[in-house]
Amino acid sequence: MKNLKLAIALLAIVVISQNISPIQAQTIPKIKIGSGEDYIQFSGALRFNYIYSNWQKQNKKKGGEFGYEVFYLGLDGLYKKILFSMQYRIYGRNLGGGMLSTGYTGYKFNDRHQIQLGLNAVPFGPLPYNSHNWFLSINYYLGLENDADMGVKYSYTGKDWDVDLAFYKNSDLLDFNSESNTNTSRFSYDVGGRNKETNQGNLRVIRKWGKQAKQQLGVSVLTGGIYNIDTKRMGFRATAGIHYNLDYKNWNLKLMALSYKINPRPAKTIVDSDGNPIANPDSDGEIVTLAAYDAPYNIASAAEVYTAGLSYKIPIDKGPFGAITIYNDFGYLHKHEKSFNDSFQNVTGASFEIGPVLIFLDNALGKNHPWLGPEWTHAFASGGSQNTWNYRFNLNIGYYF
Repeated sequence: MKNLKLAIALLAIVVISQNISPIQAQTIPKIKIGSGEDYIQFSGALRFNYIYSNWQKQNKKKGGEFGYEVFYLGLDGLYKKILFSMQYRIYGRNLGGGMLSTGYTGYKFNDRHQIQLGLNAVPFGPLPYNSHNWFLSINYYLGLENDADMGVKYSYTGKDWDVDLAFYKNSDLLDFNSESNTNTSRFSYDVGGRNKETNQGNLRVIRKWGKQAKQQLGVSVLTGGIYNIDTKRMGFRATAGIHYNLDYKNWNLKLMALSYKINPRPAKTIVDSDGNPIANPDSDGEIVTLAAYDAPYNIASAAEVYTAGLSYKIPIDKGPFGAITIYNDFGYLHKHEKSFNDSFQNVTGASFEIGPVLIFLDNALGKNHPWLGPEWTHAFASGGSQNTWNYRFNLNIGYYF
């Protein structure tokens, strides 16, 4: 009988979410099942992109392209202090298709203490995002924003302090074959190719203060192993960052600086498609492969990253119109290898809240950036041969429920 009631309640959630008007969508309360704090809730989105990229000749001739970006479903809940959460995304085939972005269970001791086990968000920098725009910050493309790995995380949320302590056995594995490359059909960026992340520890500490001007100062540290499939040797990675977040009236300011080092132990030679030994291009230690969206690329193995983002929210609250937020997010990747060209990202834009619809209107500038220029494989490593700025105009329209 209990299972029947739960099934009926779940069906009701889906039916309601598909039939509410835009105005109702802004104020619909969280639907809870059972007594006390126990609940279960569905969420999801369908999004489309219009893209105009100045470095693509076909874009110039056609005036850009408009098409499907992603559809995803999420499920969150709490039952007798047992919490669970998951989100599954479906992109186009050229971006990796279907992939689990997060999925974990855990235990909520109280409003301040909880533990999560599974594919959960890595605690590093401002959470949930170090940015305001659709592209996120340059840190995302380095695996240092909106990342999720497989492990256990403890979180404390207090009045003046937040603390996250985590151990990740590895990134989100899609198979258990230790001899195969890291699967590239994934949502968040991880070390790929013939190297695999393993045994990573994370510590994030936040100091909070202020009433009218709410401020945060945080320190994040991660360190772990990088296992090489060919040599069976263990390298290491280490990253440390400091960030500041300010909320004052309708303004938000995000500042962050970090330094990272990835030091794998690759083989000096590898075998080509004909079975002949050749020099391994990754053996010089200056580049590392990252994987996501079924399209891996190289990054500099050691660098500093500096980001700054500022936004202003304009409330509207008329009919279905909720608010407009204007913003600018800047990122700079300074590479240790002197022969490499540094990388930049700057996104200026606005987001529009219209009932359940969220629209991002962005103009993204990039220099030596794989997503914002003609060079893909080596943009975040040696850089493009042109070493020039490019731009992508992006309109993202999403229906959220």
